[in-house]
Amino acid sequence: MKKFSSTEMWVFVITVALAVFGCVMVYSASCYSAAYHYHNQYFFLFKQIFGVVLGICAMTFLAFIDYHILDKLKYVILLVSVGLLVLVFVPFFGVQSYGANRWVRILGVSIQPSEIAKFALVIFMACYLSKQHDKIKSFKALIPPLMVAGMLCLLVIIEPSMSVTMCLAFVTFFMLIIGGMTRKHTIIFSSVAAAAVPILILAEPYRLKRLFAFLNPWATPQGEGFQLIQSLYALGNGGLLGVGLFQSRQKFLFLPFAESDFIFSIIGEELGFFGCVILLCAYFVLIFLLFKIGLNAKDRFGCLLSCGVALVIGVQLLLNIAVVTGSIPPTGLPLPFISSGGTSVMVFMAGVGVAISVSRQSKKKENK
Repeated sequence: MKKFSSTEMWVFVITVALAVFGCVMVYSASCYSAAYHYHNQYFFLFKQIFGVVLGICAMTFLAFIDYHILDKLKYVILLVSVGLLVLVFVPFFGVQSYGANRWVRILGVSIQPSEIAKFALVIFMACYLSKQHDKIKSFKALIPPLMVAGMLCLLVIIEPSMSVTMCLAFVTFFMLIIGGMTRKHTIIFSSVAAAAVPILILAEPYRLKRLFAFLNPWATPQGEGFQLIQSLYALGNGGLLGVGLFQSRQKFLFLPFAESDFIFSIIGEELGFFGCVILLCAYFVLIFLLFKIGLNAKDRFGCLLSCGVALVIGVQLLLNIAVVTGSIPPTGLPLPFISSGGTSVMVFMAGVGVAISVSRQSKKKENK
């Protein structure tokens, strides 16, 4: 069993470091609310540690497996992903929370299928585009991946979860560009997507309220604008150096979902601007290395797989930070590797394991 190269080791170390840091921040952000609601200040921490341990195991296992096996399993993975997305609407299996059906409970364990769907899409897109690269410039060749992406987006949007739908759409769009989609088709699909956004917002009254809250959160400080205002208070209170680890004030039930979608606000409050910059640099290095692995891959499939993993991390990172800083309307999307959520951290780490496998298999071919 050969050792990791320097690139692979850095990818592994940064990923684990982000996940461990996530455990620390999940505890900090949730200890008060967990004690208040569940009478156990470690409630969210234990769940996060469990997800991280499984994630490290999955990442290590997949790193030493030939990633080409995913080509053979692409339809199985896609069908499982679709099946789980359907199960969220099935009584007994589906778990509703805050008016949304986004979780499935199987054998007492809660799973968020939309997190799995992101990487199922990446695997399918990488398989399809690598085999159809010489035909992808025709519109006909674009129909299958668009149909698969559209199916996943439809199942996610009716949960409802517009944020994950946007993530899936962006990843699909960028992977098609990397796969060789023409400029003409790029412009057409960009226009269609831009036109779809206001339609989706108008389709649900709560999204329109969030849009108004984004434009002027202080108009409804106790309503739709409350969460964004509290997020901005947290970031502003942190200043350059922060108030200190575990010293956040907003986590005392002022900021909703402080341990999940808005954990970056708590990071900004406790570690300040410089702490946020260091965190973003870690993300930047990880994404850069994943793209580097993709560019050095010895086949198109490996290239698209690694780049797809980098895209999911990058797109979700940008959307999450844009929300907590008030740059786009509020919408729920976890911060990769850090936000509370066992499914999310485990699946993201597994995705990184696949990228490491791409690097290792490429290295083997060079040595032959």
